[in-house]
Amino acid sequence: MEVKLQKVNGYNTLVHILKTNEQAFLELWEEQIIVHKNQDKIELIRKNGRLMYELITNSIIDNMSKNDLKILAFKVAKERVEAGINIGEFVYNVNLGRSIIVRCVNHSGIAMKELQSIVDLINNQFDLFCYYAVSKYTELKDMKLKEKNVYISQTHKDRLSILGQMSSSFVHEFRNPLTSVIGFIKLLKNDHPRLPYLDVISKELDQLKFRITQFLHTSKMNTVNESKNEEIKIKFLIEEVIDFLYPSIVNSNIQVTSNIDANTKVTGDRNELKQVFLNLLMNAVDAVSEEENQRKISIHTNVDDDQIRIVISNNGPTINEDAVKFIFEPFYTTKKLGTGIGLFVVKNIVERHSGKITCESNDDLTTFQITLPIYYK
Repeated sequence: MEVKLQKVNGYNTLVHILKTNEQAFLELWEEQIIVHKNQDKIELIRKNGRLMYELITNSIIDNMSKNDLKILAFKVAKERVEAGINIGEFVYNVNLGRSIIVRCVNHSGIAMKELQSIVDLINNQFDLFCYYAVSKYTELKDMKLKEKNVYISQTHKDRLSILGQMSSSFVHEFRNPLTSVIGFIKLLKNDHPRLPYLDVISKELDQLKFRITQFLHTSKMNTVNESKNEEIKIKFLIEEVIDFLYPSIVNSNIQVTSNIDANTKVTGDRNELKQVFLNLLMNAVDAVSEEENQRKISIHTNVDDDQIRIVISNNGPTINEDAVKFIFEPFYTTKKLGTGIGLFVVKNIVERHSGKITCESNDDLTTFQITLPIYYK
């Protein structure tokens, strides 16, 4: 369909032509616009297109105020946000209308001197309209995103609060009988040192105690100054954890290599930092146990002037890129029977000790890197 204009002279006559050809313009525009059939309301688009056309026509007459343009732009932006549609189609449709109007103006027969000023005015009005609409759309989208983030954050806090209450009850109910069992195992070892399997039972009970304590840490959001503050040699702490996990390492035929600085010290809660390395190494053991080829875990450190980086790598299955982004979030897990608590606890403890933890994973290695400030006397 074509909009046919009789060539005339005169600035005011152009307005008359635009008004008399309004319906033809809108029909031509509607034939080419992009519309979401399931989300867009075609009648609303027609109404907004008609209003825009009228605003442009009026701007040629009296150079209307920017406020009228802004009101319509804000209205359209709000409608797009509420419909859940992106702004791209809107910008395309607006500029399509601009092209049709400018083409009509160019064929109106207006003198070149007047024509250029009219085209400049039309372009300016369309540019302002797009600017107001896109700015408002972005503002509204940001507000919705902030509201969503607040909701998610509050939901996490509520879930952690509930989990904290459950953890306290859970630990109380299990710790007392578990402590009794561990105590009697020690008595048995003293009375019957050659009794088989006592070492295995003792190690398994210690790991069960660790798992229970893990739940308790989810509700401990206290700061590091509320915990113990002692000097800790990283090498001794990690070697202690490796010794604790030795039965699992041997049973799974895992090759563990380490190159840990022997002198570097940090300060903090020894038990909490032990929990960090125990958790990471237990995860590494679980991960490489799925490998059919040679199973490897490596631990090494890099020391700068004021910090130590502890790098723990394993050649287990790759963690996909999307999972890495959320791996430290509470209740997020890549394990079939995981709770999604362990790495959240690790991150919490590391940050309480003024440190940082990151994760990277590729086809060869999955690596966790912990950075902690070094202690100097």
